[in-house]
Amino acid sequence: MSRILLVGATGFVGRHVRARAAAAGFDVVAAGRSPGLGGLPLDLTAGPGDVAVAVRRVAPDVVVNCAGVTHGSPAELVRGNVVAVANLLAGVAAAPGPVRLVHLGSAAEYGHVEQGTPVSELAPARPLGPYGVTKLAGTELVRAAGLDAVVLRVFNPVGPGAPGTTLAGRLAAELRRAAGAGEDVRVGPLDASRDLVDVRDVADAVVAAVRAPGALPAVLNVGSGRATPLRDMAALLLRVTGARSRVLESAAGSDRSAGVAWQRADIGAAGRALGWTPATDLTTSLRDLWTDHLLKERSDAGGAGGRPPTGSTDERSDPGGVGARPPTGSTDERSDAGGVGGRPPAGSTA
Repeated sequence: MSRILLVGATGFVGRHVRARAAAAGFDVVAAGRSPGLGGLPLDLTAGPGDVAVAVRRVAPDVVVNCAGVTHGSPAELVRGNVVAVANLLAGVAAAPGPVRLVHLGSAAEYGHVEQGTPVSELAPARPLGPYGVTKLAGTELVRAAGLDAVVLRVFNPVGPGAPGTTLAGRLAAELRRAAGAGEDVRVGPLDASRDLVDVRDVADAVVAAVRAPGALPAVLNVGSGRATPLRDMAALLLRVTGARSRVLESAAGSDRSAGVAWQRADIGAAGRALGWTPATDLTTSLRDLWTDHLLKERSDAGGAGGRPPTGSTDERSDPGGVGARPPTGSTDERSDAGGVGGRPPAGSTA
């Protein structure tokens, strides 16, 4: 049985990777600042020595890195997305035997792309803000390390457990709140289009990268291969939930996504290299997101405590192994992989 050291196992994507990998028969060792019961405490920013010790202790065949920081000052983003990756690479390189690294990158690394043309891995990377810049720096470190490594550039994951730092997660939470108060939901402009991919499909791509034989391309896009207008996504969520609230585009938008009007991943390379294709439609993703919200609400109302339902978002304060308490607004970085916007200004939900 192959063993995986999964860093960031309690984050949005990390939880699903953990579940899918275990179901596929892998021995998964969770690691991070709050790795959960039986997991391995690991802070990637503490230095390469700690990572090397963890790798020697676990003796994994593959290290999967789902950790990162999406929000904060430039210095905090550098610490969580560049320094942490450099330390991880040094620790993996010091392993006594061969270890594959599967690292999660972000579509924010691409920045503005030509509308109507799916973005391939060969497209120039021109990130528009500190988050995308630091994610690209992490990718370049992985590419230059000379290891058996692949970067999966994840577009915009949706589905159960999506946190409030994503548009879908934020809108679902606002609709639930508004339903009880009889209010409308106010969001920022929904003019953009994004490649929305189910988080479980992302997890399946990670598992495919773990088990793929031979060398892999340095970077592979992971998306749905479709560009969905965010206004259509919001309308679909209203239909799925049966909510009667209106969604009004009257709040401030997110600076982080303002410069990217359209994105659609070219996922052909991932299909060829991994034998992977996304399998979950957006309706299912949004329905499962809503169900997850209802389950968590009932659990909270009943004072259940303990571990939340699979994929729930109560551990959003854990950046998945990139430091002690994360900066305000930071989270597991897959909470907003495509740059749909981080934590918006007060009162905004776009």
